[in-house]
Amino acid sequence: MSTNPKFDILTPDNCQLIIIDHQPQMAFSVASIDRQILKNNVVMLAKAAKLYGLPTTITTVETESFSGYTYPEVLEVFPDQPILERTSLNSWDDQKVRDVLSKSGRKKVIVAGLWTGICNTMFSLSAMDEGGYEIYMVDDASGDTSVAAQSYSMQRLIQAGVVPVTTIQVALELQRDWARRETYDELMAIFKEHGGGYGMGIDYSYTHVHKGPARVSGGPVLDPVPAEKSPAAAE
Repeated sequence: MSTNPKFDILTPDNCQLIIIDHQPQMAFSVASIDRQILKNNVVMLAKAAKLYGLPTTITTVETESFSGYTYPEVLEVFPDQPILERTSLNSWDDQKVRDVLSKSGRKKVIVAGLWTGICNTMFSLSAMDEGGYEIYMVDDASGDTSVAAQSYSMQRLIQAGVVPVTTIQVALELQRDWARRETYDELMAIFKEHGGGYGMGIDYSYTHVHKGPARVSGGPVLDPVPAEKSPAAAE
């Protein structure tokens, strides 16, 4: 067995999640990913973290004076979660953040935040250097002011030792085995709601391959009725 921690698979017992500055004013300037897709992925990631019992930290910057509140959809997932407010762009500069991360005892930290090149990068480099944490950056649940900004920030982070991941990848890695039925149905529900084409495929498989009932039946299906030809068309 390798002693390289980067060979470890993410499990519900070895990692934690931090959501950094997913606030409206920060999202307004994101141009590296569609903002609705970005929010959808953050909510999906939050729901997966809750499903698998990951310790989760939500931190915000200048909420009242500039950035606004964390997305309501994220707060609905963690309704009683303390929000760790900061003034620094670097979450590592806030002692509350350090204390919460340390309390979990888990060195693998999954990061989803805005912007990748500023708040995510500074936190990641500091947490690795000063705290000995291993950082897993969720590329499609983070964003920056341009495609180039996101790309070069991710390249810089990877060169520094950060592991790049995506939202669905993290969720499936946490599940690992379809025989784990205690989380299977709820994970499928998360994917159906937030998983895009993958979620559509799950719905299709349930109804058209396994012949299960549709999640929503809708109104009555009316048989096709060919339209009658108009007199002018008949001529």
